[in-house]
Amino acid sequence: MTRKQKRLFMLGILIITGAILGRLAFRAGLNFLLGGTLFGGNFL
Repeated sequence: MTRKQKRLFMLGILIITGAILGRLAFRAGLNFLLGGTLFGGNFL
């Protein structure tokens, strides 16, 4: 694997990870504001 391929591969992994974590953070923020539980469970 050349250096350019390795760089593109790492960039792709970072983009996918960032998208997943961004969605999770957005859901956590909305759930905090709306008073819900994050994963749909009922803890009480």
